[in-house]
Amino acid sequence: MGFFSNLKAKITGKSDQSQYLSGFAKTNNALGKKLRFITNEDVKNKEDFVETLMVTLIESDMGFKTADKICDIFFKETQDYLYLTQDDVIDILSETMHDIYTEGEPVKDIVYNENGPTVILMVGVNGSGKTSTCAKLAKRYKDQGKKVAFAAADTFRAGAREQLEEWARRLDIDIVTGKDNQDPSSVLVDACRFAKEHDIDILLCDTAGRLQNKINLMAELAKMHRVLEREIPGAPHNTWLVLDANTGQNGMSQAALFNEVTDLDGIILTKMDGTSKGGIVIAIKDVIGVPVRFITFGEGVDDLKDFDLDLYLYSIIQEASHDIR
Repeated sequence: MGFFSNLKAKITGKSDQSQYLSGFAKTNNALGKKLRFITNEDVKNKEDFVETLMVTLIESDMGFKTADKICDIFFKETQDYLYLTQDDVIDILSETMHDIYTEGEPVKDIVYNENGPTVILMVGVNGSGKTSTCAKLAKRYKDQGKKVAFAAADTFRAGAREQLEEWARRLDIDIVTGKDNQDPSSVLVDACRFAKEHDIDILLCDTAGRLQNKINLMAELAKMHRVLEREIPGAPHNTWLVLDANTGQNGMSQAALFNEVTDLDGIILTKMDGTSKGGIVIAIKDVIGVPVRFITFGEGVDDLKDFDLDLYLYSIIQEASHDIR
């Protein structure tokens, strides 16, 4: 049994299978269906195929570096093949993507504080879906029986506090806010003290989505880390970057910058159902070295899913069945 057949067997019956298949449909159109098309009987040799494969991978937002790495591995792996079936192609490509994502140190588990509130710092630019993602995480943790609170530390964007307050009202959870243009770190101090006094399990901190120059961004995030650590030892326990999947390689630049100024523990990719650029998942892990923790497929408060590498690979590639001579 080949790699992809094993992959299919592993994901069969998983609860999120249908959401992944529908959510990554546009990426499958850009990658999986194109792979089936370019591996038809008109392809005469592997050199031609690899050139076309490179373009296909880049169009799905793997990025040049990762696409070139995949093509190089593919070419080396197939040197001794007299011809390739589509099953061979799918097996080799899916296994290569899997190996690239999992290479290096194993992805660490999400950190939870056993001696007080777990602080999760949410970072990202305006428009990425950061505030609504905070709401989805809050719903998720509340459904798990956790006591959740918001810290509205985005004090600069007009309406940011009101938006989070509305989510707090809908979800019936506590929120700590400040005034417009207040020092966001002071809001975090108040939120940490509230969390300790009220036995909060999860404190979700929504921060400003400004992409300032690197020096200012570094100073602002460094101050947040200092005050959080002072109030709750070990905080922030997780720092997650929210990225809009539609931004493509610009999202890669955002991830690189934020990871440079603060150690990211994970990435949440939003709006996956609206993009054909799902290849960014592999590129982010390959180039930035940060794992994707969650993905979102819609606007609903329950549309946050754990990232599942097997479901992801199956959804973006699916199956094929012709020969390459």
